[in-house]
Amino acid sequence: MSFSSKVKSELCQHFGNGRHCNISELASIVNICGHIEEKNKGFWIKIQSENFDIAKKCFTLLKKTFNIEVEITVRRNSHSKNSRMYFLCINNTKQSEEILKAVGILHIENGKRVLKRSIPNNIISKSCCKRSYIRGSFLALGSITDPEKTYHLEFVGTDLYYIESLKELISFFDIGMKIVERKGYYVLYLKEGELIVDLLNVMGAHVALMDFENVRILKDMRNNLNRIVNCETANLGKIIAASVKQIEDINYIMKNSDFSKLPDSLIEVAKLRVEYPDASLKELSQMMDPPVGKSGVNHRLKKLGIMADELRREKGDI
Repeated sequence: MSFSSKVKSELCQHFGNGRHCNISELASIVNICGHIEEKNKGFWIKIQSENFDIAKKCFTLLKKTFNIEVEITVRRNSHSKNSRMYFLCINNTKQSEEILKAVGILHIENGKRVLKRSIPNNIISKSCCKRSYIRGSFLALGSITDPEKTYHLEFVGTDLYYIESLKELISFFDIGMKIVERKGYYVLYLKEGELIVDLLNVMGAHVALMDFENVRILKDMRNNLNRIVNCETANLGKIIAASVKQIEDINYIMKNSDFSKLPDSLIEVAKLRVEYPDASLKELSQMMDPPVGKSGVNHRLKKLGIMADELRREKGDI
């Protein structure tokens, strides 16, 4: 089972605080997955989903909220032989109208019945109802990538106005999402791990949230460890490169001048550097007699470098 399927499976077990929250969640599912057909001066509702858990939750919401009988049909998916399509049909026109009015789709304007697919303000007036509506929208439109691979959560729809309204609704919880068009669809997405965690919390996917956070902590630890290793490797590379250059300079001075005439401090640091090529400046400083500071060792080695370069110029080796 994919991580996205696990999140949806968990959300299907989560129900709101009361009837108003159930109506809010049902409103999003009917808005997105509901096919509304006008027959005999009334309406029929057909809700379809490829996900059994979503179909089951939708059935439960309809039963708990409106106490109506729902006809369920299962068909083999024409696009995939291994999957099924679940249809929930409400053929009773009176019950259908009751549902459509409750979820804010059916309106009476100038004595006429009008269908409007939008996010009605009256059913998301409470914070808990906003959470329920977002949860239903994720079940119908959403997906989330396995955090082991990358951080990505999205809602995909064909109606730009609806996607923009959903973006505004989610922003109530201080979660800023972005919209991009992809192959004729509008994608509302998040790529920041911290914001994805916040949205999972808003929807009530607390088990998935913990799984996501555990992966995020491990990835952060691995990244920090890699940064430390890379930094230490780079520093070691610098130390080795500097040591090689210093030893070359010292050997050049020994071959091309009277090394014994150098000041004792330079002779001492030169011998230590040749004897301990892998030692750091701090380690060399502690080997000196008497010990000197790291900057003192660096100053003496720089002096030897300048002397070596002057000798090379004199002999035309530069």
